Amino acid sequence: MNSPCRFRLLNTGFHNCYYNMALDEALLESTASLSAGERSGAGPALRLYGWSPPAVSVGYFQGLTEEVDLEACGRRGFDTVRRISGGGAVLHKSELTYSIIMPQDHPLLRGDLRDSYRVLCGGIISGLERLGVRAVFAGINDILAGGRKISGNAQTRRLGCLLQHGTVLLDNDVDVMFEVLKVPAEKTRGTLIREVKDRVTNLRSVLSREVSFEEAAAALSSGFAGALNLEYGGTEILPWEEERAQTLAAEKFSSREWLYKR
Repeated sequence: MNSPCRFRLLNTGFHNCYYNMALDEALLESTASLSAGERSGAGPALRLYGWSPPAVSVGYFQGLTEEVDLEACGRRGFDTVRRISGGGAVLHKSELTYSIIMPQDHPLLRGDLRDSYRVLCGGIISGLERLGVRAVFAGINDILAGGRKISGNAQTRRLGCLLQHGTVLLDNDVDVMFEVLKVPAEKTRGTLIREVKDRVTNLRSVLSREVSFEEAAAALSSGFAGALNLEYGGTEILPWEEERAQTLAAEKFSSREWLYKR
């Protein structure tokens, strides 16, 4: 049997969107610096977190004003942020978000892009099983429960490292989602809402009960450990990682230049 892979387990709780994206990037830089032989860096990490206040994130290649109704976000008190990963616009409200960071030459990463998604998403599937939810990997980067999407995931690769982050929906409000996201002109809002309600689900709907962030985080950390043969060691963010995250949050992710990059 292969030796377990050593990972930090970082349950960082609830933060605003700028800090959340900034800490993911700081952890990516930290992992890259360790891989380059710098003592200041730390190794691979699994991070679990939430969003307060709720926010809409757009993918790196998207246009903010084309995808998001900024006035509606303002009325709701929702923040907006651009991710460093690709993918579509996402409302982060009632969910658990994870990120997993490791060098690109890590033993867990083998095969092509879809293979890497399938391997890493195995941790989510295993975590959902611990909650009593049967789920499967589908497409390139989705996870389905009962044929409906319960988790979406995105990747970026830079500095010789991989960052994959994604969500597990604890609940979802499709009507609010379409209030803050812009609807394509060729489809009516009502039709789109019905379509999404038919193809997206959440833990509350599947299990007919509420699942707390803490319960989902415990299941997911256990699921990743079991599916990927992880051994957790270390639960703290390094002081320089925290300082770097605060800097990135203030100077990059909350800046107008970054938000309106596309």
